[in-house]
Amino acid sequence: MNESLALPDYDIAIVGGGMVGSVLAGLLSASGAGWRTVLIDARSPDGLVSDHYAPHYDNRSTAISAGSADILQRLGLWSRLKAHATAITEVHVSDQGHLGGALIDAREQARDALGYVLENAWLAPTLRAAADGAREVRVLAPAQVTGLLPGRHLSTLTLKGEGAPGTLTARLVVLADGGASDLHRRLGIEQVRRDYQQHAVIANVSFERPHRGRAYERFTPRGPLALLPLDESPQARRAALVWTLPPGEAEALRRAPEPEFLDALQRAFGWRLGRLTRVGERQSWPLALVQAQEQVRSRLVLLGNSAHYLHPVAGQGFNLSLRDAAALAAVLRRARLEGGDPGALPVLNRYVAQRAQDQRLTIQLSDKLVRVFSNRRLGLMALRHLGFVGLDFLPGVKDWFAAQTMGTAGPRAPWEPPVQRLSEMGP
Repeated sequence: MNESLALPDYDIAIVGGGMVGSVLAGLLSASGAGWRTVLIDARSPDGLVSDHYAPHYDNRSTAISAGSADILQRLGLWSRLKAHATAITEVHVSDQGHLGGALIDAREQARDALGYVLENAWLAPTLRAAADGAREVRVLAPAQVTGLLPGRHLSTLTLKGEGAPGTLTARLVVLADGGASDLHRRLGIEQVRRDYQQHAVIANVSFERPHRGRAYERFTPRGPLALLPLDESPQARRAALVWTLPPGEAEALRRAPEPEFLDALQRAFGWRLGRLTRVGERQSWPLALVQAQEQVRSRLVLLGNSAHYLHPVAGQGFNLSLRDAAALAAVLRRARLEGGDPGALPVLNRYVAQRAQDQRLTIQLSDKLVRVFSNRRLGLMALRHLGFVGLDFLPGVKDWFAAQTMGTAGPRAPWEPPVQRLSEMGP
């Protein structure tokens, strides 16, 4: 049958059922555009969705910016998520070897919080549950996409997995299956990669003094580290650690006995929270800035880590992807209202144009923070000190930096969810 006359199985196929793919499915449903959507996830649905919060010392966490919380609020999901979120009321930025530092306070920005920290054990299932319950969204899991053939009018996906059809067609395919996927590589989409020659060590740590909602960004000669507050109690003494180090040091500390690790972290972080008392399970992985040279083609969009992978110390990766997803949903809603084709290149180029500035500024901010603050040249060290002075004494500079950190600097997606919100649709 002629492709131009064939009726596609779906309007939009989302490959990848992680947090970014799940959010996009929910946003498309909540936009009221009526696009027939399929969410394809290689993982089994067993254990992905839970109505029960099961806190554990070693749960991994994600930083949610204030702008991301606004998006989730508009979807009707934030009230459920906020119940288990730790508010970041202050961010303290410092450079090891220099006194003082810069303090960004939520009250100065007329906000209750600059952002939040959510354990993935609650965040990911909540987002996925909303996608599972969304109107006009079908979830295929476990199902793996083994082939993708873009066409002029539709794309054909080849799948394998329990209950998955052998093939399906869609007018638009969104690749949200992570940076490790090779689907975009098979399509000849190249990546620009900058290796930081660092590994991230992540773990949860405890200390003597309550964190009182303060997050810490600390720049050391070996690499930056971040401590994100966990637990809402006034006496909470637990934080999520992201510590970047040269590969050999990172691996040695990952394997080191607990007292040795805590001593090394104490020397790098200092005594602002008293003595460090505990570290949980440690993991590490190599760090790089990775950007796809093409985010869109006719019938194709790259989203999430498939489009860009950032250094984690600034906590901007998921938040940038969430803003991308909100903008893409808004563009696709407009296309529907105008009777357009969701996979047409002019529609997708509109999305790219809308997101260019926010992506560029966020990526540059994250990249330059890492490179400048990991450099010990005297001239750059002096400029860094002046930068901290500027943050403390120049309100305009501080407000701009805070807006970038909070994810509120870019334009808001121009739609509100229609009558039914995701919280009313999900389990």
